[in-house]
Amino acid sequence: MSDIDKAPADLQQLVADSDTGGRAASGAAGVVIFAAAIGWALFQLWYASPLPFTLGIGLLNDTEARALHLGLALFLAFLAFPASRSGMRHAVPLYDWVLAFVAAFAGAYLLLFYDQLATRPGQPTGFDIVVATVGLVLLLEATRRAVGTPMAILAIIFIGYIFLGPYLPDVIAHKGASLERMISHMWLTTEGVYGVALGVSVGFIFIYVLFGSLLDRAGAGNYMMQVSFAALGHLRGGPAKVAVVSSGLNGLISGSSVSNVVSGGIFTIPLMKKAGYGGVKAGAIETASSVNGQIMPPVMGAAAFLMVEYVGIPYTDIVKHAFLPATISYVALFYIVHLEALKLGLEATASQRERSIGQKMVRWGLGLSGTIVVLALIYWIAMGAQRLLGAAAPWIVGGLLLALHVALLKIASRYPDLPTEIDVDNPVLPDTWPTVRAGLHFLIPIGTLIWCLMIEEMSPALSAFWATMALIALMVTQRPLIALFRGNGRLGEAFGVGWREVVGGLNDGARNMIGIGIATGTAGIIVGGITLTGLGFRMTDFVEVVSQGNVFAMLLFTAFVCLVLGMGVPTTANYILVASLMAPVIVELGAQNGLVIPLIAVHLFVFYYGIMGDITPPVGLASFAAAAISGEDAIRTGIQGSLYALRTVVLPFVFVFNPALLLIDVHGWFEVALVATASTIASLTFAAATMGWFRVKCRWWEIVLLLVATFALFRPDYFMDKLKAPYTEAPASQIFDVAGKLGEGDRLVLQIHGVNLEGDEVQKTVAVQLASEPGDGRKRLRDAGLAVVALGDSVQIANVAFGSRARKSGFEAGWDVAAVKVPTDQPAIHWIYLPALLLVGLVWWRQGRRMAAQPAR
Repeated sequence: MSDIDKAPADLQQLVADSDTGGRAASGAAGVVIFAAAIGWALFQLWYASPLPFTLGIGLLNDTEARALHLGLALFLAFLAFPASRSGMRHAVPLYDWVLAFVAAFAGAYLLLFYDQLATRPGQPTGFDIVVATVGLVLLLEATRRAVGTPMAILAIIFIGYIFLGPYLPDVIAHKGASLERMISHMWLTTEGVYGVALGVSVGFIFIYVLFGSLLDRAGAGNYMMQVSFAALGHLRGGPAKVAVVSSGLNGLISGSSVSNVVSGGIFTIPLMKKAGYGGVKAGAIETASSVNGQIMPPVMGAAAFLMVEYVGIPYTDIVKHAFLPATISYVALFYIVHLEALKLGLEATASQRERSIGQKMVRWGLGLSGTIVVLALIYWIAMGAQRLLGAAAPWIVGGLLLALHVALLKIASRYPDLPTEIDVDNPVLPDTWPTVRAGLHFLIPIGTLIWCLMIEEMSPALSAFWATMALIALMVTQRPLIALFRGNGRLGEAFGVGWREVVGGLNDGARNMIGIGIATGTAGIIVGGITLTGLGFRMTDFVEVVSQGNVFAMLLFTAFVCLVLGMGVPTTANYILVASLMAPVIVELGAQNGLVIPLIAVHLFVFYYGIMGDITPPVGLASFAAAAISGEDAIRTGIQGSLYALRTVVLPFVFVFNPALLLIDVHGWFEVALVATASTIASLTFAAATMGWFRVKCRWWEIVLLLVATFALFRPDYFMDKLKAPYTEAPASQIFDVAGKLGEGDRLVLQIHGVNLEGDEVQKTVAVQLASEPGDGRKRLRDAGLAVVALGDSVQIANVAFGSRARKSGFEAGWDVAAVKVPTDQPAIHWIYLPALLLVGLVWWRQGRRMAAQPAR
C-alpha cells in the first residue's frame, strides 16, 4: 500500500488532480490506462538497462526514445486527466479517446517516420506540418489538463512572441518567423519540444521517479516515518520534529511536494495540533518540510538531472554541491520547530521511555557502533572484491547483497511488523532500535544506488536501473522470507502480495510521470522560442536595464520572476524556463562587474526560488494540501510557511557570493568540516533571529548581533577581502605559468576583453576549474576546453571547446586576455568565524543570565 492510500478520499483526490490524474476510470478504460502505464514503465526500465546493447534488439536513439516517451505521456494525459474538474471521473468520454490516439500518433511521429524525416531535413511536407500543428495544439491542451493553465498560457505567449517579434520594443524585438518554420523547429527537430528537457525526462527522470514509487510501495516511506517517530516522538515538540526528519528522508526518493505533504501530514499535522502548535503552524511546518524535500539530493524534484545537461558537470558533482545547503536548511527547520515549542511552552506528546541516562547511552552507543561496523565491513569487502576479482566483482558483490538481504529479513522477522499508521489520539512510542532493525533491508536498494553512482561511477540512469532491480527483488521476496522465518506458511500468498506491490509501484511511477513528461515537452516550446528568436542574447540587455548593472538587484529580479512563475508553473518547468533565460545572463553580467559566479550556483539559485511557489500564497498547492488536513485557512498557512522558509530563501544569495557553501574551492576534509559547521551555526543563528527567540525571547540588539554573526559566518570572505585582496594581477603572458602551479580543482581567474555579438567592447572576469593535476599549464588549459595563443606579451583565446567547462564559464574565442588573477597569501577566511562565534556566545551568555534571574522575579 502506498502512503497516499492511507489519506482520506478528498486528499487522495487532491494528490491525483495534482500529480497522477484525477480520473479513476473503471472497466475497459481503466484496463487500457493501467496497461499503458505499466507498458510505459517497462519500456523505461528496458531503455535504462544495458540489455538493448547486450542483446542488440530494441535499440532506440535519443530522438526515437523521446518521441515514444512523449507519445505515451500524451496518450495517458488525455485518458487520466479530465478536461475540467467537473468532468467525467469514472469513465473516458469518446472525445478523449479520439484526442488520446491522435495526440499519441503526433507525439510518436518522429519515431514512426524517423527514416523518412531523416532523408529530408529542413524540408517538411504538408503532412508533416499538419501533424506537427495538431501535435502542438494537443500538447498545449494536455498541458492545461495535467500541468495547469498558467503553463499552457506561458507557452502560448512564447509562440506569440515568435510571430510578433518585428512589432515589439527594440530591446526584445527580432525579425520573426513563418508558421512553417516555427512548426518545423518546434516539432520536427530536437530544438523545441523534443529538446534537452524531454531527453532528460526519458533518460533520467522517469527511472528515478519509478524507483521512488516502488520504494514507497515497498513500505520504505512508512518505515522512515516510524523510525522518525520512534527516535524523536518523546522530545519537546516531537511531532513537528518527526515531520521535519521524515519529510527530509522522503525527499531522498520523492519529487512531489503535494504527495509528501499528504503522505506524512495525515499523521504529523493532527499530532502537532494535539501537541499545541495550532492548525496554522502545524500545516506550515509540514509544508515547509515537504517542499524542502525537492532540494534534497539525489533526486531534487528531477532538477538534478537537468542541471547535468545545462551546467555540463557530472551528476555526482551536482549532488556534492547541493548536499550541504539542503542539509543545513533542514537542520535550521528542525531548530525552528524546537524554538516554536519553547515559545509555546510545549511538552512531549508521547510519553518518554523509563530508562536511565546510562541505559540510553549504552543502547544508542551499541546501535550506532554496530551500524557503523556493519557498513564499514560491507564497504571494505566490496572494495576488496572489486580490486581482487575485477570483472567478477559485481557478481560477488551481488551475492553479498543477497546474503545481507536474507540476514536482515531474518532479523526483521524477530520483531512485529511496523504499524502502517500512527495512532493520533493515543500515540504509543515504539522502541527506536527494534524499529530501525525492522526495516534495514530497505537500505539495500538505496545503498546500491549510491554505490553504483559514487564507487562504480556508472551513469545516473544505469545506477538507478540496478537499484530498481534490487528493489524489485526485495519487494518480491521480503514477505515470503519473513513468513518463512516466522514459520507462518502461506508463501504463495506472500509472493502474490509482493508482485502486486511491484505492479502497483510501476503503475504509480508512470502515473506520476505524466505531468512531468508533458511539462518537459512544453518547456521545450519555451526553450525553442528562445533559440529560434535569439531571446537569450537580448535578455542580457533587458536585465541590465532593469537592474542597472547591479548584481544584487539582478538576483532580486530573478528571484521575483521565479516566485511569480512558481505560483502556476511546476518546479521542473519553472527551472527550465528561468535557467534557460536568466542563468547565462547572471553569469555574464556578474563577469562584467568583476564577480566570478559559478554556473552551478546560479542554477541552484533559480531552482531554490522556483520551489518556493509551492508554499507562497495565493496558489501554493502544498499549503492548500496542508490546510485541507489541518482544517485551517490555506492563505494563512502559506504565509506562516513562507516565514519558516526564510532560512531557505537566504541560502541562494549566500552561495552565489560565497561558493564555499557549495563546496567549491574547498579542499580537504578539515576545511569541509569547518565550512559545514560554520554554515550550520549561521543557519541556526538566522533562524533564532527571525523567530525572535534564542534561549529566551530576544531583545532588538540581540537580534542585530545574531544577524551580524550570521552574515560573518556565511560570508567570511566579505570581511577578509577588506583586510587583504584575494588576488593580484599578473601580465597575460604568465597565464601558462600560473595555470601550471594552481592546485587540482582550483580555478584559474582571468580578465578578458573583446567585442560581443552586438558589437560592443566588453571586459569581464571569468574563471575555469582546472581538474587535472599541477603540471604543464598549456595542457591543463586544453583539458578544460581552452586553447590559448601567446604572441609576445599579448595572449588571445584561440578556441573554446563546445560543451567544455570553459564554454560554460563564459570564455569567448577571439577575445584577448587582459590580465591573470594570481591568488595572494591572504589569511584563511575562516579566521572570521572566531569573532562571529564570540558574538553568538555573548548573546547566549546574556540570555542565560536572564533565564537564571527569571525565577527570582
